[in-house]
Amino acid sequence: MNKIWKVLDPAPQSFFQEHPELPPLVANLLYHRNLRTQEQIDEFLNPDYLQDIHSPFLFKHMEKACKRILKSINKQEKIVVHGDYDADGVSSSIILVSVLKKLGAEHVDVFLPHREIDGYGLNKFTIQMLAEQKTNLIITCDCGISNGPEVKLAKDAGIDVIITDHHTVPEKLPPAYAIIHTLVPGEPYPDKGLAGGGVAFKLMQGLLKKHHETNETLPDGETHEAYEKWFLDMVAIASVADMVPLLGESRTLTKYGLIVLNKTKRIGLQKLLLEARLLTEDGTKKREFDSYTIGFQIAPRINAAGRMNHANAAYNLLMTENPEEASQLAHELDESNQERQKMTEELVKRAIEQIEPAQINDPVLIVYGDNWPPGIIGLISGKIKDKYNKPTIALTKNEGEMVGSGRSIEGFSLIGFLQSVPEFFTKFGGHPMACGFSLKDAEMLPELKKKMIEKFLIDTAGMDVSPKLDIDADIELDKIDWDLYDLLSKFEPFGQNNEKPKYLTHNLVVQTVEPVGKEGKHIRIMASNGAKCVKKFVGWNLCNGNNGSNWCKNLVKGDKIDVVFEISVNEWNGNRELQLTICDIVKNLG
Repeated sequence: MNKIWKVLDPAPQSFFQEHPELPPLVANLLYHRNLRTQEQIDEFLNPDYLQDIHSPFLFKHMEKACKRILKSINKQEKIVVHGDYDADGVSSSIILVSVLKKLGAEHVDVFLPHREIDGYGLNKFTIQMLAEQKTNLIITCDCGISNGPEVKLAKDAGIDVIITDHHTVPEKLPPAYAIIHTLVPGEPYPDKGLAGGGVAFKLMQGLLKKHHETNETLPDGETHEAYEKWFLDMVAIASVADMVPLLGESRTLTKYGLIVLNKTKRIGLQKLLLEARLLTEDGTKKREFDSYTIGFQIAPRINAAGRMNHANAAYNLLMTENPEEASQLAHELDESNQERQKMTEELVKRAIEQIEPAQINDPVLIVYGDNWPPGIIGLISGKIKDKYNKPTIALTKNEGEMVGSGRSIEGFSLIGFLQSVPEFFTKFGGHPMACGFSLKDAEMLPELKKKMIEKFLIDTAGMDVSPKLDIDADIELDKIDWDLYDLLSKFEPFGQNNEKPKYLTHNLVVQTVEPVGKEGKHIRIMASNGAKCVKKFVGWNLCNGNNGSNWCKNLVKGDKIDVVFEISVNEWNGNRELQLTICDIVKNLG
C-alpha cells in the first residue's frame, strides 16, 4: 500500500536559539522526538546509569514485595517465577530466577507456559498444579495483571502472588500480595514505558539493595552493583523485543544493556550469536551488536522457541553454563526460527486468499485457519496489517478453543475494543497495538467482526488512517558522509518512539539495478544526483511482488526516482561502508 510521505517541519528558530550548542541536524531530530527541555536532551544524548536510573523503591509496593521475597528465601519456602513464552517473558524470568538463587533461595523454579496448552498468563490448572506442589509464593513477570480469578484462586490456596507486569491494566486489579507495574492507577513510579524485563530488573534492584543493607557483598563475595549490571543484556533484549518506547529510563537501560551484550559472559548468548553468524568460531564479533541485532537476530530466535515448541529451550539456553548444551540448544533455536519463517510465509499467502477479494473493502480484517499454529497467528496478523494498513485478527483452533491474535494501526486500540466487549471472550489481554484472546464460541465470530467494525468507525471518525511515512528531512546525496553517520550514532539505540532517522532525496538517476539474495527478493540500486555523486541503495523484499510491485523489473537505467531511506553501515571482512536502506520509493514519470 502506498504511503503518504510527510517531511516533518523543522524546529522553530527559538529552539535553535535555546540550544546553540546543538548542530542543526541534531536539534531537528530531537525536536521531532518531542525532546524539548535541556533535562530531556541531556538524558537522551548522554544517558548516565548512576543519574538516570530511578530508585526501585519509588514503586509503591516495592518495599512490601522485597520483604515478602526475602522472608521466603530465609524460610526456604517454595518460590515459582511464572513468566511468558516470548523474549520479554524469558528475559524477565532469567533475571528473577537468577537473583533469587544468588540470594540463597534453594527451592525456586520457573514456569513458562506452553503457548498452545496453557495460553498466555496464569491459568487455573497451573495454579492448582502449583498448589499441589506446596508452592508458597508465585512471582509473575511479563504477565499476571489480567489474571484476577487465577490470582484469587492462588490466594484461596494459601499462595501469595507478587505481580510484575507492564501490560494494559484492567478496571479491577487482581488481589495480589503486591503489584509492581508502572501503569497501575496512582503508581508514582516516573517511567511508564518499562518492558516486562525492565520491571523485573527493578525488582532485582530492590532485592539487591535490601540485601546490601545488612551484607557488604553477595554470598559468593561478588558486589551487588557488579552483579546487577551483568543482567542489563537481558533488559536490553526484553525492551527492544517488546518494542517499548526507547526513551527515558528504558533508553538508558537499553544503552548500557548493549554495552553488556557486546561483552556478554553468557555462554548461551554467545552460541546463539554464533548460529546467527554474528560471531566467528574464535568468538570475534563481525560487527558491533546494536538494537538491530536484538530485533532481527536475537529476539526472533528466542521467540521461535515459544512459537514452534516451548520457551523452555530459550530459557535453558540463556541459563546454562555448559558449552555443549548451549551449542545444541542454540542450533535448535536457529532451526526453529527457519521453520517459523517458512511457515509464516506460506500461511500469509493463505490469509491473503481469504482477503482478496472477499474482505478487500472491509475496514478491519479477520483471517482464520483450522490448523494454523497458535504461535504463528500473531505474525500472520502483523504481516497482513502491514500489507493492507487495517486492524487485523488471525485466528485458529487450539485444544478445541478458538484463539486469536491481533495487530492494529494508529488510532484504534485493540485492547480498548476487547475491553468493550468482554462477553465474547474467556480470556484476553494485550496493548493498544496488539492483543490476544480466546473466543467463547466460534459461532460468535461474525458478530465479533461486526462489533469491531462499529468500534473502529466510531474511534476513527474524522481521522485520516492512511499509512504515513514521517521523514526527518530532505537531503542532497552528496551530504551523506561519515560525519553525518557519526551524528546519527548519538541517537542509538533506535527503537519505538526513537526510530532511525529517515531522509528523502529527489530526482536520482538510476545507474544500475540488480536483484540480490538467494531468491532475488531484494534489490541493489546504484543511483546518482546527476554526475556529481553516486550512492548504493539496498531494499529488502522489493522484488517479490509485495503490494503489486517488483522494483527489479520496474526500474531500468536512466529512470528517475525519489527515495526515502535510512543510513546505516554495512560491515564485512573488516571493511565498512555507508549503506542507504530504502524505506519507500517512487518512480518519476514526468
